[in-house]
Amino acid sequence: MTQLDIRQLLSIFSRRSLLLLGTCLCLSTQAIAPQRATAYIARVDLTIDRLSGESYTNIVQRAESIVRVSAQRSFDQDILVTDVSIIVSAQNLGDIVPVLALKVSRTQWKKYPDPHRWATYFRMAQTLLFRGKDSTSPDTASTSTSSPPQLRAPNFNNTQRDLNPIQQRRGEI
Repeated sequence: MTQLDIRQLLSIFSRRSLLLLGTCLCLSTQAIAPQRATAYIARVDLTIDRLSGESYTNIVQRAESIVRVSAQRSFDQDILVTDVSIIVSAQNLGDIVPVLALKVSRTQWKKYPDPHRWATYFRMAQTLLFRGKDSTSPDTASTSTSSPPQLRAPNFNNTQRDLNPIQQRRGEI
């Protein structure tokens, strides 16, 4: 063997060993510290039909029970779901109006699995759902004398955390 043949063999051997060493290093890194699992938000849109003669209070109660079951089912079906966002709409004679929205994380739901705590109720839903379509509705007949059902309004007090740090320091809104 000549000196040139030996150099070529060493060069080929060193290239292969470097490639093998790099592959082993990459695989061992993946085995020791695997990539983080990707979590996501489950979004659900549901529509319920208004039953004949059904009051708005009953529609809201049905929406709350449906949203409770749907949120629990979303968390149970997929362990990677970290947040659930559900919008329940009601349909009355062709009009579809959102009644409530629920946005909750898995940890929040595990602590308090109550839709009242996490739901946002839409104030104008009753007016839009019953606007002149059905004058015999129990809620529309009594709205002139009594107040609408007590619904939880969204909390807008925490607007400061939505601002960027420069606006917070300057006091801008």
